Order: sequence, then structure tokens, then C-alpha cells
Amino acid sequence: MVLKKMKISDIHHHTTKPELYEEGNAIMWTDEHISKQLLRVHLNPEVDLASRKAESIKRTVDWILSNVAGNQLQILDLGCGPGLYSEQMAEKGHHVSGVDYSWNSINHARESAKKKKLDITYLNENYLKLELEENSFDLVILIFTDFGPLLPDERKQLLETVKKVLKPGGVFIFDVLNDKNIENKVTPKSWETSNQGFWKNESYLALSESYIYEDEKVILYQHLILDEQDNLQVYRFWTHCFSHSDLSHILHDYGFNEITFSEEILPVGSLWSGDNVTFCKAAVKK
Repeated sequence: MVLKKMKISDIHHHTTKPELYEEGNAIMWTDEHISKQLLRVHLNPEVDLASRKAESIKRTVDWILSNVAGNQLQILDLGCGPGLYSEQMAEKGHHVSGVDYSWNSINHARESAKKKKLDITYLNENYLKLELEENSFDLVILIFTDFGPLLPDERKQLLETVKKVLKPGGVFIFDVLNDKNIENKVTPKSWETSNQGFWKNESYLALSESYIYEDEKVILYQHLILDEQDNLQVYRFWTHCFSHSDLSHILHDYGFNEITFSEEILPVGSLWSGDNVTFCKAAVKK
């Protein structure tokens, strides 16, 4: 990727609220350095960042499996990261397939499953472009609010894929940031300089802020990363917030029914936990 040399006008442009869904120029998940940092954060059981805390993961897995009948379920874990949820489900006797875009996360997950002799198949793919056998899973999960950053067309791709791969009566469980007190989910402007850190293995300046699009219930979390060669990378994460009604309408349009919600799964503690997060369960009929 060719990056532009920095000008003050570039900084000003990118720190002005962009048009809805205007793209950045960089992708986090495939960056070799950042993906290693993400894996390190994933594996820290004491923080709610790339993954949730170990206690929250266990509570979530227990709740999910209590809501889906059957032993030895065929489970598809989308955005599985290093396999923290997949492993717990496999340890309970289920057959799990995990999908993630990050090679570092998938490589770690494969090695961990091999050491623990767990029945897990891992795919290093973009789950929006999956080609899997129809009617092959009893349960599909998408956890840690990964549904929210999907743009409308990507959401359409995801739901069509989930509906296709689920068996008749199969269940889709995912979580989102809900639309309660959206203004409190906006983060303030911040900046940092580092000789080596999360964003780069060299010196950089990071400018971070967020913007709210109230009518669309969308928050943009944006990070501008400037290196010593004056290259400017713009990371943009468009995050949708949903009400129960919003989710019901979206899911009904794709043939899901028996839709239920819960805000009591996670302990209170941060923006990404407690009653800020809605878990949704939906079945598919064919």
C-alpha cells in the first residue's frame, strides 16, 4: 500500500468529521505488527480489549450452550481470534470450526488445539467470503460486538452466509453495543507518541477520536498514525448501535425467527460489557 506524505492539511482533513462510511486507507487485521499486538492482548485474561476477560468468556460460553439443546453440536465460531471460545466449547464435547482473518491468531489457535487434543478446525479467512457446505451447523456464534462494525452490505453478506450454513432450526447467537445512552459510548480525543508500541515497530504519533452519527446510531472510532517518514495511516471502525426492535427487523428480513435478547450476561465494568451489550439469539427456518 502506498501512503501519502503528511501535510498539515491532511491532518486537518482527517480530523474533520468524515461522511458516513467514508473509508480509511489502512486495515488493522492484516498488518503483521498490529496482528501480533492484538494476539498479545487477546491472550491477556485480565482485560476487556481484543477479547473479554477470562471470567466473562466462561460466563458467555455457559450461557450460549444453555440456550442451545443437544450434545456434540456442530458449531461455527466467526471471528474466533486465538480460539478462546472455541476451545471451551470443544472441551465440552462439541465439534467446532473457527474462522478469523488474522493469521497470527489462527496459527496460535491451531497450535493450542493441537497441544490440548481438541476437535477444532480453524480457517484463516474473511468470514464474509466463506464458502461452506449448506445446512452443516447447529450453532453459529459471532462474539465481542463484531456485528456492529459491519457496514450494511457486509451485514447482508454475513446474514446470508449464516442462514445458508445453519441447519433447519439452527441458532445464531451474537452480541452488539445497544443504543442505550449512545452519547456515553463516544470516546474523547487523545494522542500518544511512542518509539515502539501497539501501532508500529518504530516511532509514531497516534491521534485518536470518535464521532457520533445520531440518526444512524453509528459511532466512528478513528485512529490516525503518523510515522517518521511522514506516512499517514487512517484506521476507521464504524460501529452501529442497535435496539431490540432494530435487530428484530434486520433478522426477520433474512428469515430468522424466535428472536430473544439479554443484557444480563456480562459483569458491569466497561463500555464493552454490562448492560451496554445486548446478546441476541435467533433461529433459522428453511
